[in-house]
Formats: sequence, structure tokens, C-alpha cells
Amino acid sequence: MKKFIITVVGHDTVGIIAKVCTYLAEIQVNILDISQTIVDGYFNMMMIVDAKAVEDVSKMSKELSMLGEEIGVVIRCQHEDIFNMMHRI
Repeated sequence: MKKFIITVVGHDTVGIIAKVCTYLAEIQVNILDISQTIVDGYFNMMMIVDAKAVEDVSKMSKELSMLGEEIGVVIRCQHEDIFNMMHRI
């Protein structure tokens, strides 16, 4: 399994989850867990995904970033190990 953490942050608008999930389904990425909140109009989503079917992870990360620009949010994709090292206490 190739686990990645995808975060999506920005102003809430219709279709954010649908567009991100549609893109991931198209490239055969399985969503293992998803959490999202909206606080005072700000959207925040964190996904744990399995990207074992993705050969070029940097391409996926760039495409997610571009998708975020299109829909007005910031999308980041990090390997699980990097995310864990950055958020260790």
C-alpha cells in the first residue's frame, strides 16, 4: 500500500469534495479515510488514500494542486511517512 495524506483548505464552495473524489477515482486512487469540516465559511478536508495504482506520484500531486487552483482551494499531497515526521510531537 502507498498511503498519502491529501489536505484541502479554502473558502467553502459547492462541489469541492465531488471534484477531488472524481479526480482520485479517475486515476484509481482508493480513499481509505476522509474527514471534513466547515468553520465560518472555511472548508478543511483531510484524506488518507492508497495510491498503489499511481506510477507517477509527483504528477498526481501537481494535478491535485492545479485542480485546487481551478476550484479556489489549496490541495497538498504528502507521503504518509513525511506527513507523520512533520506532525510528530
